[in-house]
Amino acid sequence: MKEDRIPQATAKRLPLYYRQLNLLHNQGRKRISSRELSEIIKIDSATIRRDFSYFGELGRKGYGYDINHLIQFFKKILEIGEASKVALIGVGNLGTALLNYNFMKRDNMRIELAFDKNANKVGTEIGNVPIYHIDDLEKVLQEKKIIVAILTVPARVAQEITDRLVQCGVEGILNFTPSRLAVPDHIRVHHIDLSIELQSLIYLLRN
Repeated sequence: MKEDRIPQATAKRLPLYYRQLNLLHNQGRKRISSRELSEIIKIDSATIRRDFSYFGELGRKGYGYDINHLIQFFKKILEIGEASKVALIGVGNLGTALLNYNFMKRDNMRIELAFDKNANKVGTEIGNVPIYHIDDLEKVLQEKKIIVAILTVPARVAQEITDRLVQCGVEGILNFTPSRLAVPDHIRVHHIDLSIELQSLIYLLRN
């Protein structure tokens, strides 16, 4: 398997496969066909087979897929053996909600620390996550060797904060702001605009 052969759409579906396979394993299931998995996660079975084919022969014709084998395989591919440390920038309403949720409740990732400029929040903890002043961003991120950040700041400062994140070694940004960020080619940015997602849903419902 060559990593550069894996389409981005496939890469985005891998965590979904991994989560559902774990649920099936916890229910006592031993194996599953692409058709059965398709019915559960509402992804076309041909797409599932194509996604899996990028990683070689993961199943057997007439038998399907061994669930435990797939779990172990995707666990290794997704590097879920160790928790991925993440920084959150901007502890407003959305940032606070994410801190209280944190990813350790479902996945092996966690928000390690957060940053804000509000003096009433700096030095406190939310969801057991310490909050640092935004002025200490570069120093703390480099000390903690964190390369993934969640951006929940006001749109007007999103690019400025992004430039600082890039300068201190962050390689991946989950952007909850409406701003389209300019970053170097080697930086990965995933945009999550809740208002656009909701508007798209309403449009589909009406049409």
